[in-house]
Order: sequence, then structure tokens, then C-alpha cells
Amino acid sequence: MSDDALHATRPGSSDEGFIRAAGRTFLLTFYAALRALKLYPVENATVQKALDELQSASIGVLQRESELELRLAGDFLFINGTRLRLELDNFAAFSNLLTTLRGFDIGVFRTHVGVERREWQALLSILLSISADTTVEDRYLALVERLGQANTPHLEFEPVSAVTEELNAQEAREVAKRTYAQGVAVTKEVVNSIRMGRTSSVKKVKRAVQMIVDQVLTNETSIMGLTTLRDYDEYTFTHSVNVCIFSVALGRKIGLTKLQLYDLGMTALLHDIGKAKIPIEILNKTHGLAEDEWRVIQAHPWRGAMTLFGLRAYEEIPYKSILVAHEHHMKTDLTGYPRAIRSRTLGIFSRLVAVADGFDAATTRRAYQTVPIEPDQVLREMWTNPRRGYDPVVVKALINLIGIYPIGTCVILDTFEVGIVAQANPDREMLNRPVIRIAIDPTGGALAPPGVAVDLTERGADGNFLRSIVKVTNPDRYGLTVGDYFL
Repeated sequence: MSDDALHATRPGSSDEGFIRAAGRTFLLTFYAALRALKLYPVENATVQKALDELQSASIGVLQRESELELRLAGDFLFINGTRLRLELDNFAAFSNLLTTLRGFDIGVFRTHVGVERREWQALLSILLSISADTTVEDRYLALVERLGQANTPHLEFEPVSAVTEELNAQEAREVAKRTYAQGVAVTKEVVNSIRMGRTSSVKKVKRAVQMIVDQVLTNETSIMGLTTLRDYDEYTFTHSVNVCIFSVALGRKIGLTKLQLYDLGMTALLHDIGKAKIPIEILNKTHGLAEDEWRVIQAHPWRGAMTLFGLRAYEEIPYKSILVAHEHHMKTDLTGYPRAIRSRTLGIFSRLVAVADGFDAATTRRAYQTVPIEPDQVLREMWTNPRRGYDPVVVKALINLIGIYPIGTCVILDTFEVGIVAQANPDREMLNRPVIRIAIDPTGGALAPPGVAVDLTERGADGNFLRSIVKVTNPDRYGLTVGDYFL
């Protein structure tokens, strides 16, 4: 999850730098006090000092904030919506604290203005007491009950289930939108900087990629839905972000580690960087290219490799990025372009990016197109036509990832409803039954975006499916803008 993933739930949170520093101090003192009380009796000077420091740390935050909120989200800790970073000096404290809170099924822990030192002592004592009692079946319930008995009005807890419910679909979409917009903005800045001969910010690219990877890992449906935007007015930039999202999702599907996904994301976002060296009038041409213009386009892979090699001095561009920029238009038999000089085996990053690039490019409506190719047709062509030169294993992974009917496909149902595919079915036996957002009801009435979500695996009392896809259709025929259903 990105740093901003929960920030939207806390409007008005003040300076992020202060929150990060003060939040780190609070958690370290909380862990130190918990550990001290576990080792020594409450009267011990070490315990008393630790409680004083914990009270001081909490007050330090509460003097600037209306409350102190600690929130768990996966493997991350957030203080007032700001993610705290794991570092070597706090790794043990943070990881142990995460384990403790998870053991109590705690999703949110809030401290309110007016908290007293005795409340911290009561909380820590209760945590340790319940942890040591193997007869307690529901630790969260026992914690809440005992805190109530101890009179701790300034300490408030919510279970993990409440946090899950709070992060509803709308919030998830908002986070995904910010991540997507950041990716487009950074890509635009880098391309324009290179086009004008200026130095670009590699760190900004790295940060944007980390946000995209975190979103794919925690909020895949929303972030992949945004690839349906495909704005041809800014095609160069949205295409790069879409390829990054598809590549990372594919990498996750085949089991790459998180660090590998960061490298893959960086590689995918920069795969077309060579187009920054191509005249804009050729890139934006609205009709067929002349032979000399096509040769210029075909030069963008090696131009991209040279551009990234120049940025390599910053030591933050993976070597694989240079290789993929050069190889992403090569086919598995080494045809395509640029022409391979000697026999080679395309790397897995190159094969992943090639499939992601090919799918997004083929399903994007350009300024010069009247009718775009439907996503299901593109997948069928990529899978059945060996002349396309894609790795069949990666194409199969893409089909398993997005289904037979990819996200954003407009479909007509046997109920006479029209909908937009919102999510693939994770069951491989049900790839033809995705989750649909109904956009037009059986009477022909339009439903406001994001429509009504229905699962095509739902069955009636007779055991038959309630809805099935009859055919794929062009959303323009119904006045639908696919991207509206993912905003």
C-alpha cells in the first residue's frame, strides 16, 4: 500500500514530516514501555521512566493533532494517515509491535487529548496479562472489556474487520486515481525533460513506481480499472503507466518478489523513453506513416536504451530497464525490431513488458481510429497467432489475470442489461463469468457510474446462472465512457 493509501481518511492531518518523526518516537516509547513492564515490576524505576517517556511522546503528538491514530494495514503502520518507514534502528520494535497488535486483532488504536499516564500503565498491563493467559479465546473482546473496567476513556480500539469495511470501494478508487495521476505526471515530466535536454528526476520515477506496485499488491482491481482511461490525447504518458500496471500485475501473477516488482515497474514505466527523441509531429500523426517516418519510430528502442544508459549515472536505473527498452519490440523468435545481431534469449522482464505493451497498445483507441479493437479480440489474437511473437506462457498469465473478458470490456447480458467488466473471476474455471458493473438496465435506462456491481457466478434457486454474457459490444453505441466506471 502506498503512503497515501489511508491519508484520504484523515483530512486535515498536519505536517507529514512532523507526524512521521513524532509517530516513530511514540511507537518506540510504546514498545520500550511494554518491554520494560514485561521484564520488571511496575514499581521499578525503568518501568516508571518508560511510562513517563510514553506519556510525553503521546502528548507531543496530541498538542498538534486532534488525536493520535495508529492504524495497521497489511505489513504497514500508519500514524494519522502517514506511513512509518521501517529502518534498521526501529525494525525490531515495529515488527514486534505489529505482531502484538495482530495477536489482538487490532486494526485501529486511537488516543485522544487528555490521556493520562495511568491509562498507559493499565493498557500495557492488560496487554501483557491477556497475552500470557492461554485460556482467553477472543483477545480483542477481552482487551476492550478490561479497559472498560480500568476506566481508560481516552483510549479507543477498532478491530481489523472494521478497518477493512472502512476502506470501502470509493476510498480505494480515490487512492488508485491519485496513484495513477502521479504516474502520468512523473512520466510526462521525464519525457519532456529528456526531449528538452534537461536532467530528469529519477527519484520521482522510483517513488511513482513504488506507489503503483503497492497499489497492485493491495488494491489491484481499482488500479487496473484505471487502465481503461486510455486517453489518446496523452497517449505516450498514459500508455507507459498502463504498461507499468499490467507488467507489475503479471509479475505478481508469476510469483516475483516485491523488490523484483519494483525493478519491473521501473523498467515498464520507462520502456518507451526512446520516444522522447522522436519528433512530436511523427508521434502524433493521425494517418499512415511514410517509410522514412516508420524507420524513425523503429529506432525508439535503441534510442531508449542509450537514454537510460545516460541516466545510469544516478545508479537508480536497473540495468534490466536498459535491456527491456531495447528488447520490448523483439519477438520470441528474435524477429521484430531492432534486428537481433546474434542469437539470444529474451529476459523475463522483456517478455512481460512486451505482452503488457502489446495488449495496451492494441486496445487503445488512437486519434486516427474510428473503431477500436475490443479487448477480447486482442487477447484471442495474442494467444492464437504465433506471428505476433509473444511468449505464450506470459499471454496465458495475462488471460488468467484479466479473464477472457478483460476489465473495461462492454458486454450485453442475456437479461438485456449492458455492463462494463469490472473484475476478473479468480476461479480459472469461471473466467467467462467476471464481475460486471451494470450500466444500462433491462428497460434501456442508464445507471449513473459506477453502476451496480453483479457477479456472473450468482445462481438462482433452480441452480441456473442469473446472468450470462451474450456478446461483446462497443460502448460508444450506448453512449458509455468506460473510464467513468473506474473513477
